[in-house]
Amino acid sequence: MICAHLADAGSPEPRTVEGCQDCLAAGLHDWVHLRECLTCGRIGCCDSSPRKHATAHFHDTGHPVIRSAEPGEQWRWCFADGMFG
Repeated sequence: MICAHLADAGSPEPRTVEGCQDCLAAGLHDWVHLRECLTCGRIGCCDSSPRKHATAHFHDTGHPVIRSAEPGEQWRWCFADGMFG
């Protein structure tokens, strides 16, 4: 069973594939893994990264679902409901 956020999640074009947008803007390149917001396509770094920009994006915008932007990974995560999809 998946939550409504995961069921309704879109598939926007990512804004960048070069790295975490916030880290790149600050001249940093120390992220661990990348996550894509499925509402707007923003690319942020994961919670194993020093600045956790993907989670910060959720808190700033309320956009609930991300997916892994790592090659070969297909999972999605709903911040609002705390579940994988």
